[in-house]
Amino acid sequence: MTVDSSMSSGYCSLDEELEDCFFTAKTTFFRSVQSKHLSKNVCKSVEETRRPPTLQEIKQKIDSYNSREKNCLGMKLSEDGTYTGFIKVHLKLRRPVTVPAGIRPQSIYDAIKEVNLAATTDKRTSFYLPLDAIKQLHISSTTTVSEVIQGLLKKFMVVDNPQKFALFKRIHKDGQVLFQKLSVADCPLYLRLLAGPDTDVLSFVLKENETGEVEWDAFSIPELQNFLTILEKEEQDKIQQVQKKYDKFRQKLEEALRESQGKPG
Repeated sequence: MTVDSSMSSGYCSLDEELEDCFFTAKTTFFRSVQSKHLSKNVCKSVEETRRPPTLQEIKQKIDSYNSREKNCLGMKLSEDGTYTGFIKVHLKLRRPVTVPAGIRPQSIYDAIKEVNLAATTDKRTSFYLPLDAIKQLHISSTTTVSEVIQGLLKKFMVVDNPQKFALFKRIHKDGQVLFQKLSVADCPLYLRLLAGPDTDVLSFVLKENETGEVEWDAFSIPELQNFLTILEKEEQDKIQQVQKKYDKFRQKLEEALRESQGKPG
């Protein structure tokens, strides 16, 4: 998987040619339904809609896709029916990530030789990734969501558990922006092919894996301590904001009282 990156204004642009190869078996599963009769109908419908496309259908879709792609980021079909192409992933992480402390940035040599710099030290630190960073990935049609997440974390040298993150597809429907969490077995490039190259129609977003209750056991002691430090700082900031707000109110009230007392009764 080749990784390029670009960030929104305010951050430098990083263009790198790094390739990580992923190989995976295709898996398919269906959601169970309580009613047996309904389950059969649902599975039949899903099988029909997810019928593997023929090689000719894939070729036609890729030709159509490439004819609309204006940035020289077309897809390439292999003889075995697999294909490669590009997707862009927007990083929308609100929490800090954990990375190794005190190591040099990854070089091209490290990427080619698959050197794991995170394993060279036990020291850890946390920081916030730029909220609007965008990573461009070169992947295969068999690359899964799970592998995309792992590749992104590896690129940023993030040592957090990949299960803390999830990949969403963002679509526009009826004038609204909708997010749908993807299964770890989904193949993003296939979704990109079906939607076409227009990122306004479909785009991918990496976010925290919100599962309802926070699973605090999944965090390490340094991470929890770092969260406490961040919460304390946010608390102090909020306290100062409230104090400034009411200081202004008090000042205006005192001025109004002085003006009213200075006027003849």
